[in-house]
Amino acid sequence: MTHPPLRVVVVDDEPLARTGMRDLLARDPELEVVAQCADGREAVRAIGALRPDLVLLDVQMPEMDGFEVLREIGAERMPLVVFVTAYDRFALRAFDVAAVDYLLKPFDDERFQRAVDRAKHAVRNAEVGELGRRLAGLLERGGAEPPPEAPATYASRLMVKNTGRTVFVRVEEVDWIEADDYYAKLHVGEKTHLLRESMGSLESRLDPLRFFRVHRSAIVNLDRVREVQFLFRGEHVVILHDGTRLKLTRSRLEKLEATLAGR
Repeated sequence: MTHPPLRVVVVDDEPLARTGMRDLLARDPELEVVAQCADGREAVRAIGALRPDLVLLDVQMPEMDGFEVLREIGAERMPLVVFVTAYDRFALRAFDVAAVDYLLKPFDDERFQRAVDRAKHAVRNAEVGELGRRLAGLLERGGAEPPPEAPATYASRLMVKNTGRTVFVRVEEVDWIEADDYYAKLHVGEKTHLLRESMGSLESRLDPLRFFRVHRSAIVNLDRVREVQFLFRGEHVVILHDGTRLKLTRSRLEKLEATLAGR
């Protein structure tokens, strides 16, 4: 018996992450992406209107996080969920509300497919009711508090896989990082390395006292910053020691100056 495609909503505040997941889902004829959402409010509207079978749901988003989306939708209307996040500390809460899987960024295609296959099996076997029961219990007791956060640890090396070999790049050698489709391009002196990871995921693994996101598409090593230059109409650029010029979002200017002054 042929089943109609399962309807999927993708929710992530990173445009590149949404695009990457959409492209992976498009390979499966049993799935249909019916909406892509950039924040929790948009997700609540899409889920309520479209009634999808499955939601790929980012945990940390501005204004309304993934758990608040669950609460807003409610136990009776919530489809199956696969949480997608760069933060493993949310795993216990995810399974407390019966998420069918938990994808920790960065993930590879094989891990993504396993999560999708698990979700398809759960939908076909009508396991969505279990999510509703657990979510109802969670809401009745006022929600689960997140576990205490462990002291932050940051990457000292970045592992880059390419054509049968693996290169380890020390983070202090990276001059700046550029968004390149679903990849992050590491600029290391005159060399570049492509890392399959979203900018948001990579930013979360880098020490914020050493690396700063000057723009949605660029992260700089603060040790490489030579000056910040005012252009016109309130626009600024960050100039690195090698002469590289990167646009600085106006909203990030004060935070960058405070970070540099406090080092």
